[in-house]
Amino acid sequence: MNERERQPEDDGGPDTQVFRIGDRMTEHTHRRTKIVATIGPSSRSPKILERLISAGADVFRLNFSHGDEASHAENIDRIRAAGELMGKWVGILGDLPGPKLRLGDISGGFTTIRSESSLTLTTDGGPGVEGVLPVGWAGLPAAVREGDPIYLADGRVRLRAVAVEEDEVHCRVEVGGRVASHQGVNLPGTTSGMPAVGASDLRWVDFAVDNDVDLLAMSFVRSASDLDPVHERLAERHSSIPLIAKIEKPQAAENAAEIIEAATSGIMVARGDLGIELPIESVPATQKRLISLAGERSKPVITATQMLASMVSSDRPTRAEVTDVANAIYDGTDAVMLSEETAIGDNPVEAVATMDRIARWTERDLPYAEWLIHRVDIAGEVSASVAQGAVASTYRLGLAAIVVPTMSGRTARLVSALRPEVPILAISQRRETVRRLNLLFGVRCAYTERWGELRDLLDDCASIARTEGIAKPGQLIAVTAGLPDQELGTNLFEIHRVPG
Repeated sequence: MNERERQPEDDGGPDTQVFRIGDRMTEHTHRRTKIVATIGPSSRSPKILERLISAGADVFRLNFSHGDEASHAENIDRIRAAGELMGKWVGILGDLPGPKLRLGDISGGFTTIRSESSLTLTTDGGPGVEGVLPVGWAGLPAAVREGDPIYLADGRVRLRAVAVEEDEVHCRVEVGGRVASHQGVNLPGTTSGMPAVGASDLRWVDFAVDNDVDLLAMSFVRSASDLDPVHERLAERHSSIPLIAKIEKPQAAENAAEIIEAATSGIMVARGDLGIELPIESVPATQKRLISLAGERSKPVITATQMLASMVSSDRPTRAEVTDVANAIYDGTDAVMLSEETAIGDNPVEAVATMDRIARWTERDLPYAEWLIHRVDIAGEVSASVAQGAVASTYRLGLAAIVVPTMSGRTARLVSALRPEVPILAISQRRETVRRLNLLFGVRCAYTERWGELRDLLDDCASIARTEGIAKPGQLIAVTAGLPDQELGTNLFEIHRVPG
């Protein structure tokens, strides 16, 4: 048998996986890849939220492009209540609208436009009526030329500009379909000149701070400096909410390295708009490159958009969609995201359960040993080198788990980026840190009020590992952390035995 070949052993139950790595056996009862589920009309009821958590949702996404503050505040309360009831620390991700062109209000909320029909996009501020759709940006006519393509509804609807007037763009519908209020408008190859962060985005940042949202995603980032206004607003509010940069513009793909460095909580590969703005055949290679770049810098990655799109209306995905999800996991994504599937789909719970099954199966054959050596750039980095030593020891010494006491979550992020085969248990006295770490591959989170002296907590790690069910009495575990007085980041690594 090849040293890296894995053999399923027995049936420790449907949620248990046992694999042979060389001569060592490791048992895993928890999925490593995280699932982000978007909340919307199909999923915001308390009962559905509970079922989504039970099915495997780790983080819930609130799309601030849709809905008002009152409805999102209610969603947050419901998510927190469902998480408490289900005994799980679920994270909440707020998605800022960003500088995206969007349709205005459409009478009745949505309309269906026919192929080969005529359609006018107007900026006059009126509501959408038959044959006319409002766009919430006065600069649209100046940004469009006759013959330009215009896409609606994540690219499913394609228009062609045939005439441009002062406040209107007249179009021919080349590919029709259903469009809804506030959906995006894409102008491929056009730089709109819209500001990276608008007043609406900053209001949503304030809302996120006031309502204890755990993570923020910023849409349509083009350069690292685009993140500055949000970082500055968070600093003004004395908030530590980490920021995720959504990569969905060609400029962002070109500037990915600097954006990843600036984004405090990594990136989202948002393939919907990316697949419109770039040649669609280039998206898979771009996705792989972005995931690889984020891995080198120990930053988490969410892969998003249309992953199980057919499950908006079907109770089963296509084979191509299953392969798409699996390939993102093989590439090293931390999380996979469901958008319309859970927000407005007919089968939100089954979509999460399907994602869970795909991830568990795929995780049987990930290149953990290769990732340990080649995934993260550790050159000259004390923290990354110590984390790599801790992960390597799990193979050499047959350790059962890695336990990470952490205040900010940084050490847990470093260990997660090295993709250990054994579970990672992050322990924190900060509830927000516990919830945020739900985004990281392989990390389980535990909250403790017994922080006290770090030495005492380190000595308690083995007992907490036993209580949390990731290690058994007599097994050895790794403990890694950062001693704050040394100002070196992650600089401690110990071996502990789990007490009986």
